[in-house]
Amino acid sequence: MSQILCPKCGAKTEKLYKNTCRECFLKTFTLAELPLVLHANICAKCGARFDRNKWRDEGDLDEIVIRTVEDALLVHNEANDVEIYVNPHQMTPHFYKVRVEVDAMVEGESLHQDLRAEVRVVRGACDRCSRMAGGYFEGILQIRATNRLPTAEEIDSCKMISALMVEKLWKKGDRLAFITNSSDSKDGTDLYLGSCNACRHICKNISNELGGSFTESATLHSHKEGKDIYRMTYAMRLPEFMSGDIILFKGDVIEIKNSGKNTKGISLSTGSRFLVETDNLKGAKLIANRKDAVAAVLVAVEGDDIMVLDPTTYLTVTLKKPMFFSSSAGSEIPVISTEQGLFALPEDSEHKL
Repeated sequence: MSQILCPKCGAKTEKLYKNTCRECFLKTFTLAELPLVLHANICAKCGARFDRNKWRDEGDLDEIVIRTVEDALLVHNEANDVEIYVNPHQMTPHFYKVRVEVDAMVEGESLHQDLRAEVRVVRGACDRCSRMAGGYFEGILQIRATNRLPTAEEIDSCKMISALMVEKLWKKGDRLAFITNSSDSKDGTDLYLGSCNACRHICKNISNELGGSFTESATLHSHKEGKDIYRMTYAMRLPEFMSGDIILFKGDVIEIKNSGKNTKGISLSTGSRFLVETDNLKGAKLIANRKDAVAAVLVAVEGDDIMVLDPTTYLTVTLKKPMFFSSSAGSEIPVISTEQGLFALPEDSEHKL
């Protein structure tokens, strides 16, 4: 292979790199650059990192140090097939020494460069933790029930749904998704949240899982830089009827089995399944609850009918055989007395339709 002279140093070379020999090219070419001292600004409480005017959740301290170095590292734009290896070594809780190795292809040549840097960890308070500590909130979520008081189990379920949704939204980047405070009363509970977006998501999840509906309203809170600042109130109303309630709806006596977005139950009048959107259950009336049931002696079973001994009159009456019925004559079964008459209840009260 013929050789040519380097225009810069006069040495013979088989290939020119940017019109110079390899040695001259490497003297002026810098594969990568890294400042000798870097600062990693992190939140002392949650560990978030402040980067490009924004707090970001980026993992543990080692990962934050690596990300700080990678963000500061400059690799020549003519480098191809770049591979970077960052090896952090913690000296103290506030100080790291880092070695960086960079391998790349430039002008068809394989190049390698070692770099060193110090990363100094600066701890402070992020926007999220500062606001949480200061009791900051944008929205109030009021959890109530329609025409009744919510049960302790329902309140616990709503709080669990809220906590899980807040965590999910936080992981997705909503740093104001947090619960500042909660206040319980006999009417329900109030949750104070840093994000209106979180309030809406929580209400939708509660509606999907427990049923009910919600409304939102704004209240002027303050002024900032000539703009009105509002706080939002989200009124979450749980369904009027719960599992075990016995209602009168359009002339039919129904035992509620499950109430969410849809209300499911069993018609005690016909023995058939009942399903309706909860929002369409208007005009229904609560007439009893399964806990009010009493035991009655089963006298006989004939087709779709059963005969029982009325626990009040001690007379034999014929009732519609309920769903999931397997009792035999001589046993006791649950019955409920209402203004619409006596009804036998399905034996499996926990059966999901």
